[in-house]
Amino acid sequence: MKLVTAAQMRDLEARAVEAGTSLDELMEAAGLAVAQEAWLSLGVVAGRRILVLAGPGNNGGDGLVAARHLAEWEADVVAYLLAPRDDEKLRAATERGVRVILATEDGGYELLDEALAGAELVIDALLGIGASRPIEGPLAEITRRLQAQRERAHPPAVVAVDVPTGVDSDSGRADPLAVHADLTVTFGLAKVGLYMLPGSEHAGRVQVIDIGIPKDAEARVAVELIDASWVRVRLPERPKGANKGTFGRVLVVAGSADYPGAARLASEASYRAGAGLVTLACVDAVRACVAPAAPEVTYVPLGDALALAPAMAAPIVDALAGADVPLLGPGLSRRDGVREAVAALIDGMSDAIRACVIDADGLNHLASIDGWPARLRAPCVLTPHPGEMARLTGASVSDIQDDRLRRALDAARAWGQVVVLKGAHTIVAAPDGRAAISPHANPLLATAGTGDVLAGVIAGLIAQGMEPFEAAAGGVYIHGAAAEEAGESLGDRGMVASDLLPAVPRAIRTVREGKVARQAPPLFGGMQGLGALSGLMEPSG
Repeated sequence: MKLVTAAQMRDLEARAVEAGTSLDELMEAAGLAVAQEAWLSLGVVAGRRILVLAGPGNNGGDGLVAARHLAEWEADVVAYLLAPRDDEKLRAATERGVRVILATEDGGYELLDEALAGAELVIDALLGIGASRPIEGPLAEITRRLQAQRERAHPPAVVAVDVPTGVDSDSGRADPLAVHADLTVTFGLAKVGLYMLPGSEHAGRVQVIDIGIPKDAEARVAVELIDASWVRVRLPERPKGANKGTFGRVLVVAGSADYPGAARLASEASYRAGAGLVTLACVDAVRACVAPAAPEVTYVPLGDALALAPAMAAPIVDALAGADVPLLGPGLSRRDGVREAVAALIDGMSDAIRACVIDADGLNHLASIDGWPARLRAPCVLTPHPGEMARLTGASVSDIQDDRLRRALDAARAWGQVVVLKGAHTIVAAPDGRAAISPHANPLLATAGTGDVLAGVIAGLIAQGMEPFEAAAGGVYIHGAAAEEAGESLGDRGMVASDLLPAVPRAIRTVREGKVARQAPPLFGGMQGLGALSGLMEPSG
């Protein structure tokens, strides 16, 4: 599913107008869609009390169109206007019996409180995708009172129009008074901020509605939400006459006396993702830990030492000749000599390999090597968490987190490599401007070692022939799906990284066999929404 920024959506709307669809027709389609989703969520509209909070712009116009249709279907509709407006949308709504209240004439907000207290459903049409100003003044009073009503024993359901008020549609940043919706009805294409925290928590279930955007214009959008069907069509085939060489060879350079388990997690994850042969280059202390737990792994023994040392680079570089994908970094530690060894390995890699996955301590040491982007002669997939991304870029963690998509894309372009910016809704960015965003935001993954598993899965997919960007995005989705699969039996806490290992092939099987979209519950126990009925949208995580 394609995702757009506010600027891209405005451009697509302009293209639709150029193609012959008027702005009024777009607004009518959007407002009707909101009304239909409200109706299908309620189950029965006649006599139900609905409050539409309408702003002064096009978003408010969409809300007034919805109010008009709901009134035509005999709902008891009140429209509360943030500011006075005089347009055909308002006149048409009042002609259908919609009661209108102006915030400018409700000095103590008593009428708003009364409307909120009686509402079964609130439609948030206050601000649209282009609004990024802080919530203050009368707008703050409205959203604050809506928040208070949401805390009562039987709160009204909230449907947001395009994006919840106070959520930045590009970054997912949310004002402290941003609206929390149960359902967000968004138009044309989904907005990036609806799939970035905290915006995804404010959005609730997201329903994308086609309002007539030309399909050829949509095809130019470079950012996508990863779903099961996206991964399914890209998974490599598994021919019956295959041998282990068919599915590629991974060389893992990982582990130390401090972190031996990281090597096991990364190595076994590559096997679980489908690699044919996994070899681990490690010191003796690591091999003693990994061999009993993962007997399938083969070795480049590096001797009796606590961690990787510069002298060990030569045998590893020699071993690269028989590998398709090196995986460098998990658990290497920051002991003396590791940095120099990492630098030697980077310099020793040729562009003959499919791609090198660099993770964890590999990234930490990379960040301290002068001119490191130019020294990456082979194609690479870099998998930083926000702290590692900060070290690689020189930015602060908060700066990284405030605009994750832009930061990932900028880094991928500057370095000429695929970047996997980990975290809730992990972002995969390519140097050519493509990006893929994970639907998963799962606290089960917030535990030591899960990143090692992800790096191993990505390496295993590349070894089987997947292009690095697609392997990274597919690996991110499978990793998140494996956590969901494990969570079904473990609950919402207590999962450890090794629990993901047997869940990885199960997740791949689920993806390959076709994942059935989960049926999101209706807001009031009535009918499902249009998208849920059609099954066009897969779960957003």
